[in-house]
Amino acid sequence: MQRFFSAVFLGIAFLCSGAALSQVESGAEQLRQFVRNSKTAEGEFVQQQLRAPKANEPQDKGLKVVRQTQGRFVFQRPGRFIWDTQKPYEQKLIADGKQLIMWDKDLNQATFRPAGQALATTPAAILFGETSLDQHFDLVESEDRLGMKWVALVPKKIPNTKNGNDLPYTKISVGMTNGLPKALELIDGLGSVVLVTLDKIQLNVSLPANRFTFVPPAGAEVLRLN
Repeated sequence: MQRFFSAVFLGIAFLCSGAALSQVESGAEQLRQFVRNSKTAEGEFVQQQLRAPKANEPQDKGLKVVRQTQGRFVFQRPGRFIWDTQKPYEQKLIADGKQLIMWDKDLNQATFRPAGQALATTPAAILFGETSLDQHFDLVESEDRLGMKWVALVPKKIPNTKNGNDLPYTKISVGMTNGLPKALELIDGLGSVVLVTLDKIQLNVSLPANRFTFVPPAGAEVLRLN
């Protein structure tokens, strides 16, 4: 479950552009423009965890869906978002600019943890940060597929770290269409794939000041992690 939810940080990172661009623009340039122009957005998501078929399963049907969730998202630069999973269970992942909160309705449990500096070197920096994508990633044009221009995000080497970066994924790709991110594909070292698709995006919407405030219900279990 933690691995699945870690993709949320990556999924929300690519939400919404300020203005649609022509498909003549490269995928990388569309992504750069979208990061510069988007301030707030709302929309819907479907997130799937996929795996290759096992030896005793049919090999001709491609990747198998092992988990799927769907819901709504909202974000505001810098540092605020809500990733609201509505099906098949109700959970919320909330960032208020200082901390990350996971609310599980079934468990009646809220977990608080500091946002931390680690986010600055992940794709979530596209949402939380105000700097250029190119500060943390090399943007590499990929093949066109499924009607989208795909861009690979290659983390730049970070000095004084053993592996150069702390990302759990070996490949991060964004599918762009008309200036908007429509899909995010994350692959880890074991070949597992997380695919996030975005829909019904509303750009630069007006949001109330308390939109990202979360107060646990009375009687809820509250965990605070350092």
